[in-house]
Amino acid sequence: MFDDLRDLYQEVIFDHNRNPRNFYVMEDADRKVEGFNPLCGDRLTLFLKMDGDKITDASFQGSGCAISTASVSLMTDIVKGLTEAEAEALFAKFHAMTTGKEEDINLEAVGKLAVLAGVREYPARVKCATLAWHTLDAALKNEQEAISTE
Repeated sequence: MFDDLRDLYQEVIFDHNRNPRNFYVMEDADRKVEGFNPLCGDRLTLFLKMDGDKITDASFQGSGCAISTASVSLMTDIVKGLTEAEAEALFAKFHAMTTGKEEDINLEAVGKLAVLAGVREYPARVKCATLAWHTLDAALKNEQEAISTE
């Protein structure tokens, strides 16, 4: 099963890196947070549009490695329509999956994000995959300071 996932992982990473979804500056964003991974040089600005506690739109700008770009592209697609609590719960599952803190990965629980499960095998790449999610976590908490993975 993991061989099939590895092939899908590569395909999805390449696709989202070449054609990132939601890659634009959201002028009317309710929340805006910058994220930076000094190890790899990944930089992003995450924009969220909120309606109460529901994320109605998400976008990003920035540059980074293929894993970082694919992760934020997938994330901005998936969080649209989620409540803050649902997005925080998804962050926790994603973080446990990518850091290896959860041995038995329920891939169905993370949906499309399962393609990033393979980064747990490459510790130097985990921060690339989780940068967007730590930035989302800060945005959900309405923090204004830039996020760093260091």
